[in-house]
Amino acid sequence: MKDKKVHIVSLGCPKNLVDSEVMAATLIKNGYLISPQADDAHTIIINTCAFILPAKEESIEAILRMAEWKNQSNTPCEHLVVTGCLPQRYEKMLEQDLPEVDLFLGVNEVPNIAHHLNKLIRHESQEDRSVVDKPTFLMNADHPRSISTPFYTAYLKISEGCSNCCSYCVIPSIRGKARSRDPNDILKEAEKLASGGAKEIIITAQDTTAYGRDLKGKPTLHELMKNLASIRGIRWIRLLYAHPAHLTDALLKTIADEQKICRYIDIPIQHIDDDLLISMNRKGGSRPIKKNMERARRFIPDVALRTSLIVGFPGETRRKFDNLIAFIREARFDHLGAFIYSREEGTPAFSLPSRISEREKENRRHLLMEEQARISYEINQALIGSRQEVLIEGRSDMPEFPWIGRCRRQAPDIDGITYVKGNNLDIGTIIPCRITSAAEYDLFAELEPTY
Repeated sequence: MKDKKVHIVSLGCPKNLVDSEVMAATLIKNGYLISPQADDAHTIIINTCAFILPAKEESIEAILRMAEWKNQSNTPCEHLVVTGCLPQRYEKMLEQDLPEVDLFLGVNEVPNIAHHLNKLIRHESQEDRSVVDKPTFLMNADHPRSISTPFYTAYLKISEGCSNCCSYCVIPSIRGKARSRDPNDILKEAEKLASGGAKEIIITAQDTTAYGRDLKGKPTLHELMKNLASIRGIRWIRLLYAHPAHLTDALLKTIADEQKICRYIDIPIQHIDDDLLISMNRKGGSRPIKKNMERARRFIPDVALRTSLIVGFPGETRRKFDNLIAFIREARFDHLGAFIYSREEGTPAFSLPSRISEREKENRRHLLMEEQARISYEINQALIGSRQEVLIEGRSDMPEFPWIGRCRRQAPDIDGITYVKGNNLDIGTIIPCRITSAAEYDLFAELEPTY
């Protein structure tokens, strides 16, 4: 068994993490052991991201770090395999530049990972160091998953690929056109996750609001979420990656009506300037974005809205950036992430003129996040005294607030956390708390007296 120990490094977004979980479970099913450390692994798999430059750099750094580990004389590692978006995008170039890697596998090979590793271990000759085909893979509930998130939280990927074709984005060329899973298949997987202890289901896809358009009968996201809410054991359902142009009244009403669905929507808008939105090939414009934010708050008055923005896109003058700052002050998002525009070859935006220096991009991102920190602080201060359900996640290093968790307003890894005062709390439980104080991003709470 020693030559069948595998360590998996998963990089990038939650959607990529689900692929890593499928690979891990497939390997376990085929007699492999998954090791949490690289130290005793015979094979190391790096599941990569290639969305923007920082993601590519992180992937290359991880590959080089593990290649150096593999080449040390005292290591058991014999094979280094690189999977996912990076080989899907750069295939032959990687073969030349990274001779230390034994095998590159594209996104289609997720369910075939055991077959490829078996060949490596048996030292069977490979016709090619790269196996990359047109992206068509779509997981289903029959694919095994080894959940790597804490037992009480799991991501549920409802579709693969994207057909929006934003001018800055490489996802359609890497992952292919949008392909939705059958709703009954998604519910089947959700039931499995719930039976395994998952209390929080996080719906993810490249564009969750595009769900069902490609399927016969055109099933809708709001119908899917309503059915998910009927599954026993699930307590929270959280929606990520909702396109602002596709927020329907039916979806907003479902979020408002269903107790299990968190009043939280992640809506990446990218910018508010109409010229830039057109240049980005973002559907809709500034007026629909603003109207949809108003609609969301009208249907769900206490909704927590999160967004993502791109700064430094070609043509973003200082005036356009100042208008973006003014909009952020007006919209008052509860959570916000800002990304520096990354010029990616193979995208329509690659050849756009009016480029902005990296220093200026970084400066604009800093100004944006500084403004958001002030807004977030004010919003959090207004939550003091409110009652919030908190999912307990573990111990903190603060004696006065010995536990950490998240309330419905906070998604894992991307938003703040809630520190909780209390004794002998169980990880994975959801308990009623009262917010007693707040910082820019984090909340502080004590147990409700009735708990």
